Amino acid sequence: MNNVSDRISGKIPNRKRALLAPWARVYPLYVMLIPGIVAIFIFQYIPMYGVIIAFQDFRPVHGFVGSRFVGLHWFRFVLNMPEFGNIIRNTFVIAVGKVIADQVVAITFALLLNEVRHSFYKRSLQTAVYLPNFLSWVIIGGIFIDILSTRGLFNDFIALLGFERQFFLGSNRWFQATMIWTDVWKQFGFNAILYLAALTNINPELYESGIIDGANRFKLVRYITIPGMMPTIILLATLNLGQIMEAGFEQILIMYNPAVYRTGDIIDTFVYRAGLIDAQFSLAAAVGLGKSVVAFFLIVISYKLAYKYAGYRIF
Repeated sequence: MNNVSDRISGKIPNRKRALLAPWARVYPLYVMLIPGIVAIFIFQYIPMYGVIIAFQDFRPVHGFVGSRFVGLHWFRFVLNMPEFGNIIRNTFVIAVGKVIADQVVAITFALLLNEVRHSFYKRSLQTAVYLPNFLSWVIIGGIFIDILSTRGLFNDFIALLGFERQFFLGSNRWFQATMIWTDVWKQFGFNAILYLAALTNINPELYESGIIDGANRFKLVRYITIPGMMPTIILLATLNLGQIMEAGFEQILIMYNPAVYRTGDIIDTFVYRAGLIDAQFSLAAAVGLGKSVVAFFLIVISYKLAYKYAGYRIF
């Protein structure tokens, strides 16, 4: 009888409308996601079937089905390669160096820019350092190749100071440092904006209290500004942990050469040469798959650390 009365009174349709009301407001947003989801499925998930060639002696004329299955042969082959340990080391050195240097420079720049009181100069300087982030490495790489050549602008300045000219992009001594600092020049402006946003969340009354207590600029930064930025610093540092396997393929591919393979060859450039230049498809697929598995676990660890120490979570 209660069900009959509910239907008669129209309460059930009202309840349904109440449940569907939130979806009615946001369903256009979900509809807008459909093209992106379809594109990701087509270009990201369907090609995963090609991972099978990492376990085959793949021959294009035989295809995925006809190529001989060899199991873990290519993984063992890669691990026994004498130069592979050097490639792993180059990847980690360059990637970790970029993460550390970028964070240090971005934090320092944000702290200095925060002390600028003239809004026009502050916005102009912020825009100037942020602009390189929008340029591709194809453009920036060409510029740096000219600037850092032995007869380039930077070497002219070094020679003017009385020092010997250096071939930064052709020397194993300088190549890794050059990759790190050119990447910092391009990227630190973006991270500095994130830190400047974190500075706006610091209560101004803390600075007023510090000034009343006799704190100078240095102590205000040390005891108020940096602790106020610490959650953002921890968050970005932990999230960057997932990027350790990404040493900057596009940058290094454009700027390196055979003379610096010993210190400049990373996992991605090795996969590029093995797969696309030498046509060793199974070898390249095995290295790429191994890198992806390690990167996946690093991303999981980074998000767990970000949630534990900075309260950041996606879901």
